[in-house]
Amino acid sequence: MKNRNHMPRVSTAALIGARPAGIVGTLRNDASDPAEVEKLLQKVTDELTRLNDDVKKTAEQAIKQSADAGELTEDLKAKADELLINQTKLTEAQSNLSEKMEALETRNHDLEQQVAARRETGPEKRKTVGQAIAESDDLKDYVLGGCAGSVRIKVQQAITSADGSAGDIIWSDRETEIVGIPRRRLKIRNLLTPGSTDSNLIEYAKMITRDNQAGMVSEGVQKPESNYVWDQASAAVRTIAHFVHVSRQAFDDAKQLQTEIDGELRYGLDFKEEEQLLTGDGLGQNISGLITEATAYVSAFAVTGETMIDQLRKGLLQATLAEYPADGIVLHPTDWARIELTKDTTLQYLFATIIQMAGPQLWGRPVVDTQSMTVDKFLCGAFRPAATIYDRMGTEVLISSEDRDNFIKNMYTIRGEKRLAMAIKRPAALIYGDFGNVSG
Repeated sequence: MKNRNHMPRVSTAALIGARPAGIVGTLRNDASDPAEVEKLLQKVTDELTRLNDDVKKTAEQAIKQSADAGELTEDLKAKADELLINQTKLTEAQSNLSEKMEALETRNHDLEQQVAARRETGPEKRKTVGQAIAESDDLKDYVLGGCAGSVRIKVQQAITSADGSAGDIIWSDRETEIVGIPRRRLKIRNLLTPGSTDSNLIEYAKMITRDNQAGMVSEGVQKPESNYVWDQASAAVRTIAHFVHVSRQAFDDAKQLQTEIDGELRYGLDFKEEEQLLTGDGLGQNISGLITEATAYVSAFAVTGETMIDQLRKGLLQATLAEYPADGIVLHPTDWARIELTKDTTLQYLFATIIQMAGPQLWGRPVVDTQSMTVDKFLCGAFRPAATIYDRMGTEVLISSEDRDNFIKNMYTIRGEKRLAMAIKRPAALIYGDFGNVSG
C-alpha cells in the first residue's frame, strides 16, 4: 500500500482530450467580461467533476492491482502522477476564476452606485452640446435683443476639476518650503568695535579733563604743570531673551519646523539687539544706545539753500572738529533715496560729484541705510572709536520639556537668549541730528 501516496486526482490525457477548447487560452487572456468568466468557470467546474470520476476509477484500479500483485504497474503509476498534477492545476484555475468573478461583480456594483449618484445630482450632470447651447444665457440675451448681429456661444465640455468631472482624481502638490515673513537686514553691530567679557559688568577709566599747559621754557625756570582727570565708567551686561511653545507632534510631523523656529528666535534676538544698540534709553534693563549718548548736531555755519547733503557734511565736520574723523553715516532708506534722487539745476543727478558707485557712500563715507533709523533723522561720526560691544554669551537656543506642565501636555519650550553690554566711551564722536524741512 506504499503507493497510495501517488493517489491520482486528474487525468492529463483525459483533460487534453475532453476539456472544452480554449479554457487555458481564455485564462491567460484574463477575460474581463463577467458573462464570459461565468461560462468559463462553468466549463472548468464541469470538466473537474468529470475528471474526478476518472480519479475515483483510477484509485479503485490502483487498490485492486495493489491487492492482487502487491505493487502498481509503471503505466498506472504514470497515469496516477499525471492525474495528481493536472487536477491541482484545474482546481487552481477554478479558484482563480471564482475570485475574478467576485471582483468583477464588486466592480460593477460600485460603478452602478456611481452612475446612480451622478443621476441624482441633477444640475451637476454632463450636458450635450445642444443642451449647453439651448440653455446658454448668451443665447437668451441674443433672442431678447431681437437677434441683431451675431452671437458667440462658448461651450465648456472639457474635463475640469469641477464635481462630476475629473475632480476626484486631481491631487494637489505640497511644497516642503516654509514661506516666512521678510527679515530686516541688521547692520548697526558691524559699525562698532567688537569685544567680549566673562563678567556681568564692564568698567573702564574715562578722561573727563585735559588741562594741557605744555609750553616753551627757559633754562632754570620752573616748567608749567598740566592737569588730567579720569573718572570711572561702567556698562552693565544685559540679557535679551524670548521663548515659544511647540507641541511634540508638530516637531515630529514637520521636521523642518525646528530649523525655522531656531532661525526665528535668533532673528528676534538680533532685531531687539539692533533696536537697543541704536535707541536704547539706558533705563531699567535697557542698554544706553548710540543715539541716546550721541552729541546733538549744531550747525557750524549757514548755507544758502541748505539741503540734506549739506547738513550731513556739516555733521561730519562737527565730528572732525571734535577730533574724531567720521567713518560712517546712518540713515533711513527713505532719506537715502531722497538724497540719491537729488539733481542739479539742469536736472542731472549728482552721482558724479559726491557719490561713489563702489557702494552707498556720501562725502567719501559709507552710508548704512536701515529701517532701524527714524525717518528725517541722521547719525554720523566715528563709530568704532565711539563704542565697543561686549558679548558675554552668544546666541543660545535650547529646547526642554521640563517647563510647567509641558510633560503632561506633550509640549516643548524653546528659548532663545543672548547677553551683551555696550560701552559708549566717546560720545563726542557721534553726531545726531534732524533734517527738519530741508530738501533732498
